[in-house]
Formats: sequence, C-alpha cells, structure tokens
Amino acid sequence: MTPSLESRLAEAGLSHAESARKQSLFDTAEQALVPQSAAPTGGVWRWFVPGRIEIFGKHTDYAGGRSLVCALERGFCVAAAPRHDALLCVTDALSGDRAEIPLSPDIEIGQADWTVYPRTVARRLARNFPGSLAGIEIAFASDLPRSAGLSSSSALLVAVFTALARRNRLENHASWRVSIPSAADLAGYLGAIESGTGFGSLPGGEGVGTFGGSEDHAAILCSRAGHAALFSFCPVRQEQTIPLPQDWVFAIGVSGVVAEKTGGARERYNRASLSSAAILALWRSATGRADRTLADAARSSPEAPECIREILRRASDASFSQSELLARFDQFFEENESLVPAAASALARGDAVALGSLAERSQAGAERGLRNQVPETIELAHLAREIGASAASAFGAGFGGSVWALVRNSEAAEFLRKWEKAYRGKFSGAAACEFFLTGAGPALLDLA
Repeated sequence: MTPSLESRLAEAGLSHAESARKQSLFDTAEQALVPQSAAPTGGVWRWFVPGRIEIFGKHTDYAGGRSLVCALERGFCVAAAPRHDALLCVTDALSGDRAEIPLSPDIEIGQADWTVYPRTVARRLARNFPGSLAGIEIAFASDLPRSAGLSSSSALLVAVFTALARRNRLENHASWRVSIPSAADLAGYLGAIESGTGFGSLPGGEGVGTFGGSEDHAAILCSRAGHAALFSFCPVRQEQTIPLPQDWVFAIGVSGVVAEKTGGARERYNRASLSSAAILALWRSATGRADRTLADAARSSPEAPECIREILRRASDASFSQSELLARFDQFFEENESLVPAAASALARGDAVALGSLAERSQAGAERGLRNQVPETIELAHLAREIGASAASAFGAGFGGSVWALVRNSEAAEFLRKWEKAYRGKFSGAAACEFFLTGAGPALLDLA
C-alpha cells in the first residue's frame, strides 16, 4: 500500500497535527490543478516548501555574514502537472488568483504583487537555460502567513523554480552541472534569481527589486527537522547543524503589520542592504583593498573593525549620514561576529539563559542599527519575555512581520494564549495578528 501524504510528511519530521493540515491543503491544491490540466501525461508532482525562522542573523547574509535558521512547519503545498505549451500557469488554490506567464526571456516583470516571483523565475530560467522551455501547471495552497517575515515570498519562488526545473530536467543542463553542483549552491542561485545578480556562469538580470541574500533559500532547501542550521554566505556554506532540545518549541507572533518587500516598501527594505554596500565601498576606497564582502573586510585583520569605524567617522556619502553608517556597521559586526556564533553555542548546550540575553542584544541592535522595527514587533518581543519566554526576537526583513519566542513544550499553549491576549490588549488595530506554535521542520520535501 502506498503511504498517504500525511504519513509521509509525519515520517519526514512534521508533527501529526501539521501533517494532517498539509494533507487537506494538498487535496485543495490538486482540486485546483485538475481543471486546468486535463489528463496530464506526466502525472502529478507534489512538493512541500516550508517557510523559515531566522533565529539570529539580522541582515547579515548579503554582506557575507552568517545566520542561524530553521525551517518551520508551515509552508506551501504544491501540486504540478506538465503542460504541452510554453506557459507557466500558477494558481493560488485558496484565493483563486491565477497567473499565466510565457516562458520567455523578454517578458516584463511588471506587477508589484505575488506574481512578480513566478514572473522573475520564468524570465531568469529562459535566459540562463536557453532553448524551448516546456510549460507547467502549478497550484498551491499555503498556511504560511504572507508578508510576515516568515519567507513566504522566497518559498513561492522556490516552489515555482522547483516545478519548472523538474519539468525541464534542468539538472542535466551543462550550465547547471558547472554552476550548481550542490544544494547549497542551488540556494545561492535562487537568492541570485530573487536579487537579480549573476551566479557562476549564469548571468543576472532583473530580480524582484530587493537586494537580499540567500538565507531564506538555504533554510528552505537545507534544513533538517528538529534542528537549527548555521550558514555562512557569499558563497552559501552550511557550517553546523544543531539539534534543538526536545522540550523546546517556537511560538510565533505575527504582528499583523505587513512586512512587504515589493512596491513602495522596497526602498526601506533595501536601505539596510545599500548601507552595508556603502560601508564596503568606503573601505575599499580608503584602503585600496578588494574585499568581496563586508564580512571579509571586517575580518581582514584584528585592526580592521576599528579602522572601518574611523573611516566612517570621516565619511561623506550622499545617501547615508556618518551616524547611520556607524550604527549599521556596529549592528552587523556584533550580530555576525559575536551573537550568531554565541547563539549557536548556547543552543547546542541547551542554555536558555544565555540565549535569552543574546536575543535581547540582537533585538536592540535591530532597533538601533537597522532601524527596521515598528512598535508592534518591539512590544511583541518585550511581552514574550515578560510572560515567560526563554528568548524572543523579531526576525525577517523588518518594518513589520513577526517575533519568535522560545518556550517549554509543557507551557507553550498557555504562553501562547497569554501572549496573544496581552498583545491584542496593547494594540486595538491588531486584527490581522496571528499566533501559533511550530517545531523546527524539514527542508523542501519532494513528494512526487
């Protein structure tokens, strides 16, 4: 007897409750798929694509830094079937929204809505793997809150890419074999698709409009159920896998303030990335060095961090003040060189007290150096600690989004109830907030 999707998801590391939820979502996705793909000759393919929790590593990845992350147990349930034309068709099975996108190197990215992600994938693959790409019908049903800092946009991009790659057997392409030999390299390439940068021999182009890195994609592709993972970036490398104590669980508080990265919100999101690039450019100009990333520059010698600060104290930049650049560098340096490795060590020891202190420093750095926190995320983190969480911090792009809190399993349900009640009592406009529990889930699951 063929195991059900629910049992296969449970075997992969999802809790039984979440596995049952996903079975229902897969049923919904497949029902939306069938009318658009009558009698698909290649059968139906299925994937579960998770979101992620950024435990530590706020805005470090694109600067060559490190992040401590895990997948969560919510994500996209994806069903796909071959088409016999050159169209990428994507249907949101829950809302009924649908996009029909030509697999052409010349399509316009255009819209500042969810379709920007499949459009970006279609155009980039048509350019990087020239020839006649075969079309595919995709339907998805997601229980991952959108624009909440949980990587819903990157998960959608990964889902569409994975289906197109399967349909066209891209792993057999010579350019793939040369430039994308591992899962970590694939995470780097997917980050490059999103940002529009080149990768290996594969030229870049227009991305989704944000200048991010590969943290989300690494977590989605390379996580392990029940574990956190420490990654370094530029290039992507998995440095450590850390088992989470079995009596700990993540509580997630979604603030209800949309953390959008498209349209008008891009400028605020990109400012953190652009400021790190400005610091690196000033360093290169002052020293004549050619360090590839800000992390490389900061590690170039024991004196380099203070040398960078001195350069910034005398800096003249049209877009950023000296104080803004200094605050951004201090945030990056502390997060990357101190907090991320210390948090990995504390997690490995099961030291909740140390992790709580480190998370408070990370949260303060985001408020002071990134300036990407809003009153709601600041208060969510504060309330979580006040109510009894071992550690708590906002995460993701910022300017809204979510906060994680680490709590004991035995106390989790009551903690979640109190946390939500306290938050709703503080913010009368918190109607869109959401609170849930999750373990560290598995990476992308191929359920075909």
